Amino acid sequence: MLEINTVHNQFLELNNSTVQLALKPEYLIHTFISGNKYRKLKYNLEKAKDLKNDTILSFGGAYSNHIAATAFAGKFYGFRTVGIIRGEELVDKVDSNPTLKFAKGCGMQFKFVDRETYRHKAEVDFIDSLKAEFGDFYLVPEGGTNLLAVQGCEEILNENDSDFDFICCSIGTGGTISGVINASKSHQKILGFPALKGDFIREDIRKFATKDNWDLITDYHFGGYGKIKPELIAFINDFKKRYNIPLDPVYTGKMMYGIFDLMEKQFFPKDSKILAIHTGGLQGIEGMNITLKRKGWPLIK
Repeated sequence: MLEINTVHNQFLELNNSTVQLALKPEYLIHTFISGNKYRKLKYNLEKAKDLKNDTILSFGGAYSNHIAATAFAGKFYGFRTVGIIRGEELVDKVDSNPTLKFAKGCGMQFKFVDRETYRHKAEVDFIDSLKAEFGDFYLVPEGGTNLLAVQGCEEILNENDSDFDFICCSIGTGGTISGVINASKSHQKILGFPALKGDFIREDIRKFATKDNWDLITDYHFGGYGKIKPELIAFINDFKKRYNIPLDPVYTGKMMYGIFDLMEKQFFPKDSKILAIHTGGLQGIEGMNITLKRKGWPLIK
């Protein structure tokens, strides 16, 4: 059985603020299956075991947190894992890519596909072609989001979180925030911070969310998924120096930047209690630093 750490909310010291801000450090759950990735995989792995399926197949990009977590979980629980990776150009770059190298070390088998093919990842014909190539498998969608993943993410909140007025969550595929919404109290407002441009993710969230006490804050994507700017790097490094808490540059870093900016703009009513969920993703820092070094930008510390 995988040993999972219990996490406790950490209140952050704020200067001259009229609100309270706490962070739920889900990234501390486990070193390799951290944060929302553990939550999303938990019931999916149980389902695969119940079905007596020994292979897990899923999808992801070059630095996917989900691919890394799935590979480790497969190794630990005895599943064969297959990763369908976006980008044919990565086929000969596995050993120079920290995420893919880690997944390979955990025994994951890769299939690299071009971006056009990758867009068909949810279509029956493409899935059938993968079954013809790899045999029968238990399919976990990109990012891990499905009904069982949402069920796992509903366990992020507990009774100790009932006093918070606002709960903030970063968004990739929408599964984590859907679980948080479903587990929230009626008096709470759930704010989602998408890592992608636009609010098209709203429709995906509606497929899983059972309540309407939520909204999206779409101003802090920094150019889109996987994009970053120097001011975000500076914020992430300053935040770690001040609170000794690392932030990833794709999800949680953008959310925390947004929260602090909104506090400065007095978005939150006086005496509000805010809970920010740290969903992990720290394994992506090494890959991002490779990109930053190439640009000649400061690195994430």
